[in-house]
Amino acid sequence: MAVTKEDAAQKAGLDAEALRTMYRHMARARVLDERMWVLNRQGRAPFVISCQGHEAAQVGIAMALRPGYDWAAPYYRDLAVTLVLGMTPKDHLLATMARADDPNSGARQMPSHFGCRRLNIITGGSPVATQVLHAAGAALASRVRGEDAVAMTSLGEGSTSEGDFHEGLNFAAVHHLPLITVVENNGFAISVPWDKQMPLEDVAERARAYGMPGVIVDGGDPIACYVAMKEAVERGRRGEGPTLIEAKVARLTPHSSDDDDRVYKTREALAEEKKHDCVLGFRQHLEEVGVLAPGDAEEMRAEIMREVDKALQEAEAAPLPSPESAMLHVYGD
Repeated sequence: MAVTKEDAAQKAGLDAEALRTMYRHMARARVLDERMWVLNRQGRAPFVISCQGHEAAQVGIAMALRPGYDWAAPYYRDLAVTLVLGMTPKDHLLATMARADDPNSGARQMPSHFGCRRLNIITGGSPVATQVLHAAGAALASRVRGEDAVAMTSLGEGSTSEGDFHEGLNFAAVHHLPLITVVENNGFAISVPWDKQMPLEDVAERARAYGMPGVIVDGGDPIACYVAMKEAVERGRRGEGPTLIEAKVARLTPHSSDDDDRVYKTREALAEEKKHDCVLGFRQHLEEVGVLAPGDAEEMRAEIMREVDKALQEAEAAPLPSPESAMLHVYGD
């Protein structure tokens, strides 16, 4: 008999309040993401990489972690992950607006290069898949310190073609490290479709080469993603080694604000993807089971809009980096 979402949520210990929180995280990421796109189109933000369509996977995964204790080395699309772990819309708008108080890098990197020392979010770089090595190192450090913290890293399926991905997984497998690698597979590495990237149907198949579990999960279902991540986290804390999770997601926007996906996706394909909006789908499910009452979602979105409005006002009022600081952290003093 098929397991329903209600059964899965109950088994995972997700009560009605936890499910409401899960939906709010997803809605908050969507509202903030939409606002950053508007800023870009207005010429007020230089660059945006979107999480739209990935929110369910990101929220489910992040909610299974212990913020500030476990380690996260996210990739550039993981806006929802960072929000769940404790970063704020203001933090991200400071980065988007290139303000000096940007906690990610002090406006020294492009937006979406996430980093927060107090939350154990490891700053990433533009070369894809390098974060897998960073996370493997954090997992090793946790082991050496005698802690039971796990390290989570994430990337797109195109990044699994990079050597860093394979080296990181192999290292973690050999040393039985508590590393959880999440591949958010949206079917496209920028404009290159899945079938031109590798001869496999599922990225998770690659886990067998490293002797670790490979789990495939519906990335549009935050409950399923939470369950898969929770099991991987518990396995890592017990000292049983790494896990590879592949979340099948839909990318509802172009790759970035500099991309036009109409060049390589048909109108029909774009319309079909819009049907798999995980935020709308999860809202409908929660309304059907009575977790969200009529009007709850609209009220929640209005509250989030006010939060984002306030964050934007504060970010715009914040100072830009001083020209005198241009060489700071570039050369040794």
